[in-house]
Amino acid sequence: MDIASLVGFLLGIGIIVAAIATGGDVMLFVNVPSLLIVIGGTFGVSLMRIPLSDFLRSFGILGKTFFNKSEDPNILIEDAVRLADVARKNGLLALEGEEISNPFMKKGISLCVDGHDPAFVKQMLQQEINQMVSRNEVGQDMWKGVGDLAPAMGMIGTLVGLVQMLANMSDPASIGPAMAVALLTTLYGAMVANCFALPMVDKLASVLNYEKANKELILDTISGIQEGMNPKVLEALLNSYISEKKRSLDED
Repeated sequence: MDIASLVGFLLGIGIIVAAIATGGDVMLFVNVPSLLIVIGGTFGVSLMRIPLSDFLRSFGILGKTFFNKSEDPNILIEDAVRLADVARKNGLLALEGEEISNPFMKKGISLCVDGHDPAFVKQMLQQEINQMVSRNEVGQDMWKGVGDLAPAMGMIGTLVGLVQMLANMSDPASIGPAMAVALLTTLYGAMVANCFALPMVDKLASVLNYEKANKELILDTISGIQEGMNPKVLEALLNSYISEKKRSLDED
């Protein structure tokens, strides 16, 4: 689990709730009509923007912000060097019995062992990377849309509440609930956008960049192994995926 995402989300919401609690009853800030306008309206309009399959898939993609299991590139490089050494000494067929934990690397090695042409292997793996990027970008677009739509729905709710209030000025008892809808929808819209949707878009972009870099590292690993590259040379090549600071620490 990504602790930073969970702690950040809980901390952001927690501070707002704590600020509300210090000023009075928290339940004053709970309004069902306002929630329906913001939540229901936002996701309803989002369904108009993208196909249903992409809409549903975006919720699964969102889970990556909390349950990201990207591997440490240092571990991938260690595996790459080990496999390259085995292949250089005993041939590609010797890789068939090697233990490989990363599924993408395992798939690439399997294609090598099956004797496929290096260009074909690279094309297959690159296609999978492209598909992964495309799926994640669709999810990012969906949640960016939520971040844009939620404040707009909050404004619509505010206008609804104001119209209801102005239409019933003769009834003092109706002014309070109408004003609550007017103000709370704006609050809910701002919170959905700025405490959830937009930060999640940024986190998804970060996760995507990390996953893409790891997969490209593996792609270079497979190409290097098929070319019979020296393990030390391959290691130097793959270290370009790690920041210079970390590489200098590792070398020390």
